[in-house]
Formats: sequence, structure tokens, C-alpha cells
Amino acid sequence: MKIEAKAIMTAAQAIVECIKREMIDNVFCVPGESYLPLLDALYDEPSIRVVSARHEGGAAFMAEGYAKASFKPGVVLATRGVGAANLSIGVHTAYQDSTPMVVFLGQVHSKFRGREGFQEVDLDQFFKPITKWTVEVKDPERMPELVSRAFRIAKSGRPGPVVVSLPEDVLPAEADMHFGPRIEVPRPAPAKSEITAFQELLNNARKPLIIAGGGVKLSQAEEGLLAFAEKYQLPVMAAFRRHDVFPNHHPLYAGHLGLGTPKQILDTVRESDLILAFGTRLSEVTTQDYSLLTSEQKLIHIDIEQEVIGKVYSPNLAIIADMKEALEAINSIKVLSSWEEWAEASNRRFLTVSSIAATEKDVINKHIISMMAEMLPINSIITNDAGNFAGWLHAFYPFKQKQTYIGPTSGAMGYGMPAAIGAKLGAPDRTVVSLSGDGGFMMTFQELETAVREKIPIIALVFNNNSYGTIRMHQEIHYPRRVIGTNLGEVSFSHLANGIGASGYTVQTVGEFKNAMNQALKLGLPTVIEILTDIEQISVSSTITSIRGTSPRK
Repeated sequence: MKIEAKAIMTAAQAIVECIKREMIDNVFCVPGESYLPLLDALYDEPSIRVVSARHEGGAAFMAEGYAKASFKPGVVLATRGVGAANLSIGVHTAYQDSTPMVVFLGQVHSKFRGREGFQEVDLDQFFKPITKWTVEVKDPERMPELVSRAFRIAKSGRPGPVVVSLPEDVLPAEADMHFGPRIEVPRPAPAKSEITAFQELLNNARKPLIIAGGGVKLSQAEEGLLAFAEKYQLPVMAAFRRHDVFPNHHPLYAGHLGLGTPKQILDTVRESDLILAFGTRLSEVTTQDYSLLTSEQKLIHIDIEQEVIGKVYSPNLAIIADMKEALEAINSIKVLSSWEEWAEASNRRFLTVSSIAATEKDVINKHIISMMAEMLPINSIITNDAGNFAGWLHAFYPFKQKQTYIGPTSGAMGYGMPAAIGAKLGAPDRTVVSLSGDGGFMMTFQELETAVREKIPIIALVFNNNSYGTIRMHQEIHYPRRVIGTNLGEVSFSHLANGIGASGYTVQTVGEFKNAMNQALKLGLPTVIEILTDIEQISVSSTITSIRGTSPRK
């Protein structure tokens, strides 16, 4: 039913109306008695699908993946202290990934607050360090005001998560509710003087380099970035886990700044005399432990959030602006130079270390990535978990279209598969594939049942080497042969998948993988393809034997 700007309703119904006004069609939860009135209000709203997960952490990852794929805030619901603590990993991921999210948490009755009531936690204080804003709603009639503010804060500036605490006695209370106009996100543009300064710096550069981050993706400014780079033949690099910000097969693409970035790509950054940081916070990983950029290089930093600029590196020019607005402005400048030779050399370096063609001597991981690129529709969405297995994806998979990659810059394990579920709901017409290691996949495996129950056809690849492989690698580097805590037992993920109604395959060869992927694409069911791998090939560039040979003995 249509709700007017003013109506008498419960506080729970007001929350649902605010979600509806944001045109959000999926919310994620684990049900709890502390917010039953909100669940009941959702029962009466057919336009919003309630996806009940098996664990609050999985629900939060789903909401985060949904937000990235749909460009709408992710909404997740949970109960009091225990549910809130469980979903905090997804909140932290949204915070580090700049993903808009609104978290509604049931809270103990107002009369019991401060008495250490059942499952009581001071939720707004608990989440304060990893959110943009937290609030506890104590007055029912203020629910539309505060929830609308929560969505505005989550979406505005550098997006991120907001937590709304809901005492259980407030939710069923009726009040005269007032709803404001639809939220429009501010999009600041650069000043004319800033564009003039930008033009001067670029004119004087010999080897300018663009590092493009999540701000470009969030403002949907990929076309503007492409147009600007092509206009002046500027090389472009992607910040950590922002692979799809620029087409990887384009002759101006210069590589990805992530974990294990090849020396050739890092040399391109070191040779640049002007860094154009577009919508990136120049994170620890992107800057290789904050060591990649030097004071000799000039820096232009454009970001929508003023606290991001200068947090790590002091820029020669700081521009606080939405990246779409900024790119429209700088696309109009007049620059005398063009940098074809520099761009060609940068791209050539990238190509020398990123060939996707797999040979007999390559391990199965690279063959899998090559086969994915061959078999998947070009607009498929790829999500990934944390782990060394992702190194092959990051190094070799060609992201040719925008908005085709979703990965946690927070490095959260267990993220890949539930994020794929959310992404599939956010982009239902696209193929969604997750990549996980056996360690991370087992952390949220239970959400595969959610995909089966809700009929969400994702494809989950699991690289199984019976180990927490990334930590094993670091053990071998620092304490060779002293392996502890990283060996895992044998698990048949294909059997587990079949046992809960999904399709499951175990593969050891490229041919077996191709057959399994063909079946997954054809049948359109939740599918797990377990890929048996060897722990010896611990990363893209290293084996355990080679690490032990170069590490000091302890």
C-alpha cells in the first residue's frame, strides 16, 4: 500500500517504509525475538524479500555483496548482543570497503537497559569504531527521522555502515510518523581553481600514472576514467581489489596493486613522477606497506572524503569531490602533452607478467582461471574469499567490464560465497561465481543451504589443499619447517554440497573442471566445484621447497 508523508503506524512499520522508499528489495537476517515486530511488519510488505541466513556473519556478508552489486545500501537485521557480535565481521568489511550498509539490531527493553539484561550490549558504543554512525532510537515518533538519517549517512561522502539499535518496547509502539523527501546523495564538484592547478601539474609531468580505486566504482565513473585516460594516453592501475575499475585488456592498463604484485608493475609506479590518485585511500596493500610512493613524486589526490586525503601521503593538490563530477571536470582541460610511449611501456610491463595462457608446467590453479575467462559470460560477477588461491585470480583473470568484481579489501575469510549470494540477488540476470580456499569456505559453508532454500544459483569454486595456506606460507618464511596450527583435515565439499541439495563436483584435472562448469552454467542450481590442489605450490610465485631454501632456519 502507498504510505503518505504522514501516517499513524508502529515504529517497526516506519522502518519498513524507510527501506521501501530506498527501493531496497532484499534484506538479510537471522531472526530474533528482540525485533519480532519488525519481522512482522516485513511480512506485510511484498516488495521486500527477507533472506534468512544460517549465521549473522553470513547475513552481513550477503548484505555487503548485495550493496556492491545493486548500488543500494545493504540491510541486515539481527538480535541484541549475540547476533550483533556475530555480524560485526560484515560491518567491519563494509567499513573498510566503503560499502553502504544499514544494520538494524534488536535491543533489550528500555526498562532493562543498564541492568545487564539478557544479551544486553551497549550496541551503539560497541560498533562505534567500525561504523560511520551509531544510534539507539528511544522515541517511536523519531523512527522515520533517524532511519532516514542512517540511510543518508551510509550513502553520502565515503559510504559505509551505520548501526541502528532498536529497544524491543519501541518497535510495537504507534506514533504519528512523518516521512521526508527521498534522499539525494550530495555530489560535490571541483572548484575552477583546483582544475587549473590540476592542469598545470599534469602539463609539467613526464610520466603521470593514474591509480584508480573504489571511489570511481561507487560513483559509477568508469566511463569518465576511460575517456580521460584515452584522451591523454595515460596509464591506469587498479588499487587493491578494484580490478574492474578499468578494462584489463585495454592498452592503457598497467596492472593491479595488491598482494604479491610483480616487481615489473611496481617499477612503473616508482618511475612515475606524478601520481593521480582517483578515489583511493592509498591503503597499506595498495602502497605495499606505505613504501611505494616517495616524497620526490608529486601527488594529486581526489576523493569525496576529506579525512582520506593526506591520511597517508600529503598531496601537492587535494580535491574533495565526487569522482564522476571530478572526471567530468578534468575531461574538459587542455593539456599540451600526450604520453603514448610511457603508457605503452607501462602496459608492456603488465603484459609480461599477466599472460593468462596456461602451459603444461603451470599448476591447475592457473588453468582454472584461464578456463573461467574462456567459459564465463563477459559480464559475470566474480567474488573471492581471502587466501593465496586468490593470487591466481588477481594476477591472470581479465576483468573486461565494469562492476564484475566483488572482493573484501578487509581480507575477511568466509566472505566469498555469502557475498556471491547477495550479489546474485542484487544482479539476478548475471552469472555469479565465488572463489574460496577450503579454510575460508568452511567458515561460512552453512550459507550454501540458504542459497538452496532461496533458489539462488551461484557457483562456488573451492581450492582445497587441506590447509590454512596463506598462514602456512608465512610460517615457512619466518619459521621454516615449524608447522603448527595450519594443517586441516580432509573434507569432501562436493559431498557436503550434495547433502544439502546443491550440486557438487570434485575435480583434479582441467577437463573435469570444464565439464563441471558446463553443468553448473547449464543447470542453474547452487553449485560447488571442489578443486583438489597441492600444498607445495603455496602461492603464484613460490613453493614450500623454494621458501625453505631461502629462509633462515629457526
